[in-house]
Amino acid sequence: MAHEPSFVTYTENLQKFMRLPQRGNIIAEYIWVDSEGGVRSKARTLPEKETPYTPDELPMWNFDGSSTGQAPGDNSDVYLKPVAVFPDPFRGTPNILVLAECWNNDGTPNKYNHRHECAKLMAAHAEQKPWFGLEQEYTLLDLNDRPYGWPRNGFPAPQGPYYCGVGAGKVVQRDIVEAHYKCCLYAGVKISGINAEVMPAQWEFQVGPCEGIEMGDHLWIARYLLHRVAEEFGAKVSFDPKPIPGDWNGAGLHTNFSTKDMREEGGMKHIEAAIKKLEARHAEHIAVYGEGNEKRLTGRHETGKIDTFTYGVANRGASIRIPREVAAKGYGYFEDRRPASNADPYQITGIIMETCFGAVSDE
Repeated sequence: MAHEPSFVTYTENLQKFMRLPQRGNIIAEYIWVDSEGGVRSKARTLPEKETPYTPDELPMWNFDGSSTGQAPGDNSDVYLKPVAVFPDPFRGTPNILVLAECWNNDGTPNKYNHRHECAKLMAAHAEQKPWFGLEQEYTLLDLNDRPYGWPRNGFPAPQGPYYCGVGAGKVVQRDIVEAHYKCCLYAGVKISGINAEVMPAQWEFQVGPCEGIEMGDHLWIARYLLHRVAEEFGAKVSFDPKPIPGDWNGAGLHTNFSTKDMREEGGMKHIEAAIKKLEARHAEHIAVYGEGNEKRLTGRHETGKIDTFTYGVANRGASIRIPREVAAKGYGYFEDRRPASNADPYQITGIIMETCFGAVSDE
């Protein structure tokens, strides 16, 4: 029998203990990406320092990869290599969040470590000054996997009043959204905005502009923070690109991209050249733009068709959209609307760099 949604933590009680002194120690929460594109984490105690920890000063750690789908049981240790540090909004200063890459014990990156290759591409083409801005759509579900605010037996009114909606009956769970926004700002995540989306119980936050590898780092921490905040409220976060079948919008991870040349006078020729390169590798991009994306990229609900590459000015039904303001000025950025909400930002930003500027040798 389905259980009723309920609160699963008691935050007010917890706060009594969170205020206790730590006696010269800090708590470091190590965060990594698992085999299914989810986040995992565990904490350890470290001595407090006068200056903030940098990734190079933090110890390597490990975890049981056989329990996360990242290693076999007979050789299960997977190593955590710190790559980025953020203030912890849940435990407060001086505690930290530590984003870590996953490495095998033979010194090779784990199969699901997509950051490693992305970082090499960003370093190799750093002179391009690549800026990214990602728009993360998601759906808030109750503990029975039903979108919040939807009737128990049936569906809400058709789409229309929900996008950027204000007021009861139009939006739900704004408390989660606002709490997440503040947590991102506290942690130093480059979150640039939020809004309610087209389907009821669906929201979006934007991260960026970020340069290079920073884009993936900040988006993964933002995803971690969203899951942790929703946990406090007894809610689930879904990044499914088509959480509800039928006449409802899917969820994407629209990717805005520019280089130094694109952002300067005459940049439109560089934008158009990049789009032509993206067109030639459409299938390769779709392959890493998220699981289940075929349910979303149907040519309806503000999407292009998954098997067809198109682009246009101010066209939200195209694969690539050039904003009208950019077309008018003749320089700026473009938006890749193909990535699904569950795609890995390292794979998205990495393949865009590879397609536009070339692969990187392993030598």
